[in-house]
Amino acid sequence: MNRPGVDVPDRLALLPSAAASKYLTNAVRSGHERLPQVAILRAADPIEDGSSRWSAAPLREIVEEAMSRFADTRTEADAWLAPRLHATLRMTRAEAARPELWNFLALAVAPDYVLWRHLATGGTEDGTTKKVNLPRFSGPHDSQAFARLWWAAEMFRDGPDYRPVEVACGNQDMLNTALRLDAIDHKPTALAMAKVLEGLIRSGETRLGDRVNALCTAVNSAGSTLLYDVLAPDELPDQDALFAWIEEADSAPAVPWDRLPDGPEDGTARRSSVERLTRMFQELGESAPLRDRGRKPSTDPR
Repeated sequence: MNRPGVDVPDRLALLPSAAASKYLTNAVRSGHERLPQVAILRAADPIEDGSSRWSAAPLREIVEEAMSRFADTRTEADAWLAPRLHATLRMTRAEAARPELWNFLALAVAPDYVLWRHLATGGTEDGTTKKVNLPRFSGPHDSQAFARLWWAAEMFRDGPDYRPVEVACGNQDMLNTALRLDAIDHKPTALAMAKVLEGLIRSGETRLGDRVNALCTAVNSAGSTLLYDVLAPDELPDQDALFAWIEEADSAPAVPWDRLPDGPEDGTARRSSVERLTRMFQELGESAPLRDRGRKPSTDPR
């Protein structure tokens, strides 16, 4: 793969998905051709808010640090980058739900990161050229290269504490599967799943990926008949605190490299609810059947 040079725009913008897909040719997604940046910038709509939180430079800085720091262990970059992306790109969930924002970040600010992180290495059995799957550049929040990290940090953080995010994003099966679950929007559920994963790691369980996938399946199935927010009630987040944290973006220092940043002080999950679901999920995970290794496994599109 030839990593293309990137002329970083000053500010983020909104790139429609139709425009993004037009430029994501096979040659671009294989790393053999550069994106037409001038055309992309013309196709994007500016963000009217003049806040410095939409500056592209801080995002570019953390992306470059991730690529340098994890040059030989690309998947490990997720756990480092997710909390720092979230703490740098301070916004509401409504703002983060705009695919146009993530399209612009992937195509105009850091296309080299998408290639670096998601282009598989090595040759193919049939000799075809490897390329990054389209949704990594422009796709749903659980697949797009940057959206999945921001949303994982949002779902797994406990108020200002990003430690559960590191745990969840440190396991590709949890990161790839949990974000697709409706139940993950319930904060005690997300934190309980991270605690169960942490326990599995600490105990040195074998077939960790299979156990995580079995846990996610069990949690999702149980959630279809049990209302987790009834079994484990939680407080509503403090929206005023969240907005204050967002407004502080103009004066906030850059996120630290070697310790976790601080998220918004918008409230932590109720401890009793997290503990109750953790015990429940541990039991579900212990009884959940693991994948039959005799069957051909599906291929994860990195």
